[in-house]
Amino acid sequence: MGLFQRVFRGSDEMYFKAEEEVNAVIAELGENAPMQMPDTAYFLACCYAYLGKKVTTLGELRDVLTNDVRAMMTRENRTKSIFTSGIGTAIAAEIIEATKYARTPTPYENTQYHGHFSDAEVRELGVPLVTRDIPGFVVLIGPAPSVEEAVETVKGYQSRGIFVFMIGGIIDQVHSAGMTTGFNVRAVAVGPDIWSVGHVISLVCRASFIFGATEAGDYDAFNEYSFKRIFAFVNAYAPVNDITVACGAGAIKMGFPVITNDTEDMWSVPKSLIINTNTKDWIETSLEARDIKIKITNIDIPVAFSNAFEGEIIRKKDMRVEMDGSRVDCVELVQTKEPHEIEDHAIIVEGPDFDAFEHGAKIPIAYIVDVCGKNMQTDFEGVFERKFHSFLNCIEGVMHTGQRDMIRIRVSDAAFDAGFRAKHIGEVLYAKVKSEYDTVVDKCQVRIYTDPEKVKELRAEANKTFDKRDERLKSMTDESVDVFYTCILCQAFSPSHVCIVTPERLGLCGAVSWLDAKATNELDPNGPCQIVPKTRLIDERVGRYEDVNEAVNKYSHGALEEVTLYSIMEDPMTSCGCFECICGIEPLSNGVVIVNREHVGMTPMGMSFSELASMTGGGVQTPGFMGHGKHFISSKKFLKAEGGLARIVWLPKALKEQIADNLNASAKELYGIDNFTDMIADETICTEDPEELLNYLTEVGHPVLSMDPLM
Repeated sequence: MGLFQRVFRGSDEMYFKAEEEVNAVIAELGENAPMQMPDTAYFLACCYAYLGKKVTTLGELRDVLTNDVRAMMTRENRTKSIFTSGIGTAIAAEIIEATKYARTPTPYENTQYHGHFSDAEVRELGVPLVTRDIPGFVVLIGPAPSVEEAVETVKGYQSRGIFVFMIGGIIDQVHSAGMTTGFNVRAVAVGPDIWSVGHVISLVCRASFIFGATEAGDYDAFNEYSFKRIFAFVNAYAPVNDITVACGAGAIKMGFPVITNDTEDMWSVPKSLIINTNTKDWIETSLEARDIKIKITNIDIPVAFSNAFEGEIIRKKDMRVEMDGSRVDCVELVQTKEPHEIEDHAIIVEGPDFDAFEHGAKIPIAYIVDVCGKNMQTDFEGVFERKFHSFLNCIEGVMHTGQRDMIRIRVSDAAFDAGFRAKHIGEVLYAKVKSEYDTVVDKCQVRIYTDPEKVKELRAEANKTFDKRDERLKSMTDESVDVFYTCILCQAFSPSHVCIVTPERLGLCGAVSWLDAKATNELDPNGPCQIVPKTRLIDERVGRYEDVNEAVNKYSHGALEEVTLYSIMEDPMTSCGCFECICGIEPLSNGVVIVNREHVGMTPMGMSFSELASMTGGGVQTPGFMGHGKHFISSKKFLKAEGGLARIVWLPKALKEQIADNLNASAKELYGIDNFTDMIADETICTEDPEELLNYLTEVGHPVLSMDPLM
């Protein structure tokens, strides 16, 4: 039959399946019934991206299918048309899945499948994608030759940090072996049928919207973005049906190589279609095809270590021991020492080990990481400590939250049974500190204590160190330092975005403070954080500097000319899509609404987080809207040009509670207002109605009511 014929035949099969499903759902619900995928501002993302069509009703869904998608499946130019037909096949797959969501917003509820990805999940991938903690994606289609190989392949990709999407029989295989899947462990069971691939392509399209500011309907731009910015590939196990072959043509057009062991009417195309009958070699073949280089740090522990486990949740019923700083004494600390005080790679455990405690016990722990090096600075200590969270969460079967003396660590029964003990915490911290900070750390040792009295003593001493650091940080203002820093980590996905990081304005992802940027620059002088002098102030009110303008122009490659640091109205800083929060003007109240990505409801602006974010990402300046980190909300520089944080009129309740102490303290200092957060509305007071918001603000006497108009 030939490869081309298989593609066209598969495209036809997908089209007729889509036509059947669309006709059935219209007969059931009517052509005027709404068509909306949940928790996204991008409609049916594939249709919107490649065709520029906003599908909002079932009638529009039918029209897009019969007119636009069908037209993509032509045979005019055979070589060109197989790829266009492949993209059309992917869009038809999205349409098939969309018919399920037309009937119910949760078609995969109470199943083993994930289905549609929310905009929040797409953005959640942002930081690990740009930092290359997730170096790429793989889509595994069909059952592997055996259950054992299925598990080995998924775990092999996880161990290399590759995000795994599974479609079809391989899902049953890994679940039958007891593997945990889900977004939090970066191995997602997308759906049972090949048309579930539509959800993966939708995710890719929205990444291009969110991080690349790609314009709807720009067919070539979406393919270029996916090829250059998203490192993905497909593994399709034999026998591969014609529909899968057609989807593979679309994947290749997007720049995603396909690796298969099916030889029927197939031929190899270097870097695009690779036939490898030894499926156990696929991982290395796939990485090579997409030019993905993986740096693996060998750590002597009895369980797997990979950033795929960063989101792993250890339930109470599944834990062997727990270390909880809110219940017992716990602390983690980095200390700079002299070389003669440290024995490199010494892992010292004092006190009883995990097996000495009862099952489910809460135990004290202190781990002190001693480091030395001629380029080591005490400013780096806190930076190292913040990384402990991600280091320890990469251990399979270990969960870490918090920092300093308010940490919580759970070790699962499975990890304990595999032999994981206290010393292995030290092995992980040693290996990661030495590998990630090799330019400043010459020697490192880890001391671990579990004796209650000793841990209590160490916690008290550590808190003196933390208090000194905090006092220094509190005294640091934008005016007290000589330089700011750029951060262009996100340019891997948002080519024109540049963060300017200052003591009072951290990076919008929430992960890069001024001290982090300073340390990054000193650890890697040619890296993403470059020094920005601040000697040529233009306008103090809005935070406009000639030095900053030159920096953003240089590092955005000419896309930006001017940026202000303290204004949401005048040349605000750009946003890439990784932001923790988004702030937008609410005209009726004359204030601003802030919503974090975890909040899925509506806001008094009549838009959800996803809808607000769709106006703001991609490295463009959007006056009136601004992405930012959570901790910036309580900064004295927040919206300084527009009157400051007194403009805040609405926050999600969970976010308000999270930042209440710092926000109240700043409001008291700036305006003399007590308990300012009580004056800020949340979703328990009003959601979509700005009139309700204004009534509440009037009732509590919110200061925004007496401020100058924003517009």
